[in-house]
Amino acid sequence: MPSLTKINRSAATLSKNRTEDSISPFSGMCVTCVDGCVGMCEIGKSAYRGHEVIYPQPFGMITTASEKDYPVDYSHFTILGTAVGAHGIEADSDKAIFPNVSLETKIGDLKFKLPIMIPGLGSTNIAHNNWEGLSIGTALAGTGLTIGENVVGMDVESEIVNGKVKKAPELDRRVKMFQKWQQNGFGVIVCQANVEDTRLGIQEYAIRELGVEAVELKWGQGAKDIGGEVKIKNLVKAQLLRKRGYVVLPDPLDENVVKAFEAGAFKEFERHSRVGMVTEESFIERVEELRAAGAKYIFLKTGAYRPADLARAVSYSSKAKIDLLTVDGAGGGTGMSPWRMMNEWGVPAVELHSLLYQYVDKLAKQGKHVPALAVAGGFTFEDQMFKGLALGAPYVKLLGMARGPLAAAMVGKTIGKRIYEGELPVFVERFGNNIEEIFVTAAEIKRHLGEEMFKELPTGAIGLYTYFERLAQGLRQLMCGSRKFTLAHIERNDIAALTHEAAEISKITYIMDVDREEVEKILA
Repeated sequence: MPSLTKINRSAATLSKNRTEDSISPFSGMCVTCVDGCVGMCEIGKSAYRGHEVIYPQPFGMITTASEKDYPVDYSHFTILGTAVGAHGIEADSDKAIFPNVSLETKIGDLKFKLPIMIPGLGSTNIAHNNWEGLSIGTALAGTGLTIGENVVGMDVESEIVNGKVKKAPELDRRVKMFQKWQQNGFGVIVCQANVEDTRLGIQEYAIRELGVEAVELKWGQGAKDIGGEVKIKNLVKAQLLRKRGYVVLPDPLDENVVKAFEAGAFKEFERHSRVGMVTEESFIERVEELRAAGAKYIFLKTGAYRPADLARAVSYSSKAKIDLLTVDGAGGGTGMSPWRMMNEWGVPAVELHSLLYQYVDKLAKQGKHVPALAVAGGFTFEDQMFKGLALGAPYVKLLGMARGPLAAAMVGKTIGKRIYEGELPVFVERFGNNIEEIFVTAAEIKRHLGEEMFKELPTGAIGLYTYFERLAQGLRQLMCGSRKFTLAHIERNDIAALTHEAAEISKITYIMDVDREEVEKILA
């Protein structure tokens, strides 16, 4: 079997081998490493930039995801269609048409037009610079969006008194932008918190001052098993964050470090968050604190930790009776995570989501509370969405998607900029040269919002909304083919495993064994 990971070379770390064909599969080094090479590979670059090469680059302009070829992924399942019947609608050819498929779902009293939640997009530049498109597009589409960790602590304009936040302009901006554009109560804006956020009282502030109803506790994500990270190019900001209690490397308060930075020896500081120390008692206590503070909905997001930690997340969530548990598989994506960690750490999505189903199904059969589930880990298109919903049915209600929506918002923003500059690329210009000609949903949005609000709409939001519109139509078509006209009717037997390994991991039926008993009855 060929190597599942590209070692010592990746576009993510801006590194490559000197030789393209003769590469050792286990070390990733050129078979002939030559004295005199200036170091294009990751080892060579590490020889002069050291720890900087741990992270994908250039920071603040990219999102990244694992390039590891996992043994099993969602492409190892196929969606099953049928020629008979209909579920969720009358079995009438004039009624059972794909535009009539309903994609609405609910988490408690929260209503979603589409089964999508954008997980925590926090203090990275890529999230900050694209928040307009993300928040407004999500609000218009009627889905969910999570404000990730460290947003308040990273904001130099935040006011923190005696260790608690008193003013948070960036958090205010993010929440209010979603609230302004929210349509008919669909969708939700969620305030997430890590260790530092909890100490600062971020969620209590969001509930009290901004009217936020949904909050999320964060144990981790699928891209890494350590706390959130960003890079800081400004010395004053690095010192401020260090004084606020963050782990900042190297120490910006050290005089020798300051001299080295000013001399140009390095150009970026790293800001790291602390890892949490989870216990059942502290988790339940925190949930009760948030409910007492006025939180209407409480979520938990956990990452690709070992199975025992997933069991803890399921068990504690059940005992605390939280509303939503999001489980993020390895390989999905991030704004900044150590590159090798992202490729080589954690339980991959299919395996993790399969374990999740087994654990919650066990609790459900015992009559215990099972929160709604969201699964994440590289979902980008409607076929993957269907498979994720089916693999975890009937417990999975939402798909966590971040890199795809962010990409759509960024492209929409860039096209808007190119329209303004009059420099549209040929492959876009063939559709037109203004917003209403290029964006296929623009006329629909304009009719809905009216002329004046449409003028305020950033093209990043139109890009995200249009991407979601494509996902919605594609998902409706797949569901119609399976004769499932509501999300609640999707079942595990709506997909089949294409390999014995995928079947063994997921307990989804192998394709050649599907309908075996029914087939025998039909043929008899």
